[in-house]
Amino acid sequence: MLRLDRQPERGVSIIVPCFNEERSIEATGKALSEAAARLDLPVEVIFVNDGSADGTAERLKALAAGSDLFRSLSHTLNRGYGAALKTGIEGARYDRIVITDADGTYPNERIPELVKLLDDADMAVGARQGAGGDSWIRTFVKGVLLRFGRLLSGAQIADINSGLRAMRVNWVRQFWFMLPAGFSFTTTITLAMHLSHLRVVYVPIDYRPRVGKSSIRPISDTVRIFSQVFRTVAYFRAFRVFSTIAVALLLSSVAAAFGTWAAWGSVAQVPTAALAITGALFFGMGLIGDLVNARRSL
Repeated sequence: MLRLDRQPERGVSIIVPCFNEERSIEATGKALSEAAARLDLPVEVIFVNDGSADGTAERLKALAAGSDLFRSLSHTLNRGYGAALKTGIEGARYDRIVITDADGTYPNERIPELVKLLDDADMAVGARQGAGGDSWIRTFVKGVLLRFGRLLSGAQIADINSGLRAMRVNWVRQFWFMLPAGFSFTTTITLAMHLSHLRVVYVPIDYRPRVGKSSIRPISDTVRIFSQVFRTVAYFRAFRVFSTIAVALLLSSVAAAFGTWAAWGSVAQVPTAALAITGALFFGMGLIGDLVNARRSL
């Protein structure tokens, strides 16, 4: 559990979750070492082995041995991308957090630029350009997710789940209770920052083909991320979410009434009424949620 009473020192903690990344550990370590040398703040790099089944743990131990820069933490079992990030953040010393991946997809040489932006921003995100070797299906799903997040939140989001970003640890602490253990960690904190009216800046970055095999489970992780978007936005903007659903249901009720009357000469009362009542219920849920949010902000 994150100790909220512990005051971080001024510096940069780079968190790198790892799951079966033995092929890319050395290259990632070299790139992060070069990036750290360009920062004018104290730096630590924390690799978190998330229950890897290959030689990742051994390579991380060798990398951290005798190093003042690198540290290695480990999960006995695979707990998830978000859980690995949270373990690294719990062990971090410094007040600026950078997260990146160990698979070679992100340009870690851009880290100093992202950290510098924290002088005036609360979070700086590397907005990916290109597919990075992703299949067209995965690229399509990412695009739908981005538009879904923009629609529900009303925020101008350039990249909702980029894994390369810099942020101030005090805001990570504030949203700690809602940050999940899975891949939706980045999606959640992006939305939480925007919906809290914090300053989020985006920097275009290259996105490269990964080294090794992705650990994402296409169906289950996609469903989980979309549901997390809904939950996060509902937490901050309950009325916006539920009233949107309510309006859609009420319009469907009107369409059903006119459609069945035009087709059969009479209104299908049961489905029409069911849609209207359900819409009214969602509208009421939005009002209650809005009242709860208003009371919580007092």
